[in-house]
Amino acid sequence: MANVSVNYKLDEEMVSELKEASEVYNRSVTDLVKEALSIYLEDLKNDPFYRLTVFAKEASQSESDEIISEIEKLSDDDLKIAKVKKFEY
Repeated sequence: MANVSVNYKLDEEMVSELKEASEVYNRSVTDLVKEALSIYLEDLKNDPFYRLTVFAKEASQSESDEIISEIEKLSDDDLKIAKVKKFEY
């Protein structure tokens, strides 16, 4: 997969903290940001809302409201993955 350059504005304090952490761990700021984003995105993908709506991108507003209403009723135990099957093409 090709790398793409992305520009974001961060407050000075966060940039300072990133630079300090990169020096402490002898890693580039870019590597720290990429790792942090990977961890955060993985957490988002495990969120029940994401897991139930990721494939419903073209739902109407009423369908979306119904999905959200149903999601709010579920616990993490309800959404526990019981079995994983991997397909390779």
